[in-house]
Amino acid sequence: MLKNHASDKVFPFLLGLLLSFLQGCAAVDAGKELMSGATSYFLGGEDNTEPPAVLLEYEPEIEIERLWRETTGDGAEEQFLKLVLSVSYGKVLSADHNGLILARNVESGDIVWETETDFAFSAGPGSGIETVIMGTSDAEVIAFDIDSGEQKWASQVSSEVLAVPLVAKGKVIVRTIDGKVVALDEKDGAQLWEFERNVPALSIRGTSSPIIVEDNVIAGYANGKILALRLSDGKNIWETSIAIPSGRSEVERLVDLDVDPVETDGVIYISSYQSGTSAVLEIDGDVLWRNEDVSSYSGIGYDWRYLYVTDSSSEVWQLDQRNGAALWKQDELRFRKLTAPVAYDGYVVVGDLEGYVHWLSASDGRQLGRIHVTEAAIEAKPVVVDNTVFIYAKDGTLAAYKIKRK
Repeated sequence: MLKNHASDKVFPFLLGLLLSFLQGCAAVDAGKELMSGATSYFLGGEDNTEPPAVLLEYEPEIEIERLWRETTGDGAEEQFLKLVLSVSYGKVLSADHNGLILARNVESGDIVWETETDFAFSAGPGSGIETVIMGTSDAEVIAFDIDSGEQKWASQVSSEVLAVPLVAKGKVIVRTIDGKVVALDEKDGAQLWEFERNVPALSIRGTSSPIIVEDNVIAGYANGKILALRLSDGKNIWETSIAIPSGRSEVERLVDLDVDPVETDGVIYISSYQSGTSAVLEIDGDVLWRNEDVSSYSGIGYDWRYLYVTDSSSEVWQLDQRNGAALWKQDELRFRKLTAPVAYDGYVVVGDLEGYVHWLSASDGRQLGRIHVTEAAIEAKPVVVDNTVFIYAKDGTLAAYKIKRK
């Protein structure tokens, strides 16, 4: 059963008045912090007027096996950062805010290498064949050797990095919170090109991570536009308005594209904070469809035919990739601040604010099983490699799970 959740997105009038007075660069950061707090207030947490859903008791239909469980320093602590995990060439890569980065064996969890630095990591790791890339709160981009963990270079960019860096065809693509996309040379960190778009005076704290499709960099912006930049030189190939601001207050007009876009079969899927989920053609940005009922700041997953979207109320939807039609909705985990979903082998997996990971059925969304990984929130999207689910929580807990076959 589908229903319109527009009423869930209304913020108090006084907050809108306060934010309307924020001006200048310093005010942008302040506004973002306020909006981050407001989002937390309205979308889950101890102060929320509608508290997180209580977990229901049910008979599990699957048995979940823990393969290993380790830690990566202090994780993100209580800060809003884009510290995730990356699985690459048999290694699970992770980092904490205090400058620790390490690689673990994908099968055992044993440490392959560990590097301690003085950097304040804020985003990453992004990984290529030879290089691991981290962004920092102090507007730095740091490269490490993927086999040894040795630092290769450090480059300065214009502002804090809150999007996971990308590595492609000898280039490192970095998104900064002041609206810039920068390409650095993977070998030495030298800047190759830069593209800039103005950031609205008010926006949600955070930026979506670009993706590489063919030879283009695809990025979503806080003004509701998605664009394609040529990887070789940063030339703007096309841009499309996905979300159109509406409403009377500045808060109601927020249309940030903070969700990482995904691509499959030449179509890019992206969701806006308050203006629905859309599909556009990779080749020219033409909009194929919009579903205005399903907005998200958490993220999107997909399989061979369907999209899975965690909406702004932490309800998980299955949408048809062909037309955006909603096929089912899981609302029993409402306001539990779910992660972006990941789909594999008939399952949809999400983490939540209390350290639980939930396995849902891809066919109808019902709950199949769950495990408690840690007491801390899980914000990073789970990663699936070879039917193993890897989880990284805000306290640095890192774990691997599999479905035990009967």
